[in-house]
Amino acid sequence: MDEAQFELIEIHQLRPGMFIELELGWMSHPFPTRSFKISSEKQLEVIRGLGLKRVRYFRGKSDLLPGFANADGANVLAGDSPGEQAKPQSTLASTDEHRLRRQRSELLSAQHNSLIVCERRFVDAIQRYKLAVEQISAHPGAAKQQCLGVVGGFVGDMLQEGELAIRLLSEGMGDKASMHPVNVTILSLLLGRSLGLSQPDMLDLGMAAFLHDIGKSRLPDRVRWPDENFSKAEYNLYQDHVAQGIPLGRKMDLTAGALQAIAQHHEAMDGSGFPARLKGDSLSIPSKILSLVNQYDNLCNPSRPSTAVTPHEALALIFAQLKARFDSVTLGAFIRMMGVYPPGSVVQLADERFALVVSVNSTRPLRPQVIVHEPRVPKHEALILDLEHSPALGIRRSLKPASLPREAMDYLLPRQRICYFFEKAIESPSDEVGL
Repeated sequence: MDEAQFELIEIHQLRPGMFIELELGWMSHPFPTRSFKISSEKQLEVIRGLGLKRVRYFRGKSDLLPGFANADGANVLAGDSPGEQAKPQSTLASTDEHRLRRQRSELLSAQHNSLIVCERRFVDAIQRYKLAVEQISAHPGAAKQQCLGVVGGFVGDMLQEGELAIRLLSEGMGDKASMHPVNVTILSLLLGRSLGLSQPDMLDLGMAAFLHDIGKSRLPDRVRWPDENFSKAEYNLYQDHVAQGIPLGRKMDLTAGALQAIAQHHEAMDGSGFPARLKGDSLSIPSKILSLVNQYDNLCNPSRPSTAVTPHEALALIFAQLKARFDSVTLGAFIRMMGVYPPGSVVQLADERFALVVSVNSTRPLRPQVIVHEPRVPKHEALILDLEHSPALGIRRSLKPASLPREAMDYLLPRQRICYFFEKAIESPSDEVGL
């Protein structure tokens, strides 16, 4: 039978080693793709809990593990042909090999499930932001509660004890208008946490970050995002989004601290910002954080994707060319938090392999977590490897995604839009688990 052909089999017939396809949308299951090879009993439990009666089974792509029956009920070993008698116990892989295989499977499952949780929370924040924008004029109180629900949840999670990791999300989390405020909120709060802000200041910062561009809802579409081809009149109209946001914030009864940060999110330490050209100590700490993070996200996710720079380039550009615009303490903390290679950076390792930075421990960022281009491992089974525990896999240099070979590009899938979330830092495996 051609390996592309499939059979429909009952859920109770599933075994580790079977290659299957789930006829479900991506939000309806915790796996990174809907087509994959079952690698553990834990995955089987998850699949059985999805409510499906049958799934598509691809015999030609399957590789049944020792001691399990195939769809016909015959007991087979990995590599056996259907119907072939099982090999003796003496031919089974070593105990260590089975232990590493189980460990790898459990790590894959944990990593995939964590990513799904992060992405669902990000999407939920986007939906609540859109709802709040729609409600502000007629129901400002309800809009405020929508925003407080999101921001309060983030702040509560971040202020718990323990280290946090900054996680890169998948492509297509949302449009620029709704993705940007969520991204800026996540990074601003993480930076506020690293600077030791109190819970009330974190709430002010989070609300300001979530609503900093709310005034753009009162502008024509064509001037909501800056463009180098703007006329002077268009640029002035774009700048007016700051002034438009203040009365909307007052209508929502935001705190004075949140309103101040919204009013100052385009100001700069050297007085080159707008609208008031304030300098230095005139800016609040939340304002200093918000102006920096807003700049970073706009460099990584501009209105025209063709002008985007990589996260690594964005940090380098801010430090080399725009440093005077930002508070030195805040900038130093941001660079320490994001690391030299922030999530989303494409890198080449010391052994010449290519990798994508997907996670950074915000308190130990110098050796991030990466997915490595390894042709012998299917990309949907690629583990996130922690470079802190894999000294042989140091980073040699940062790359532009366009410079990757085609096979590495297809494997690593560098993001055109950079989206971040946070999670409790979990120690990732070293090379020895990457079977």
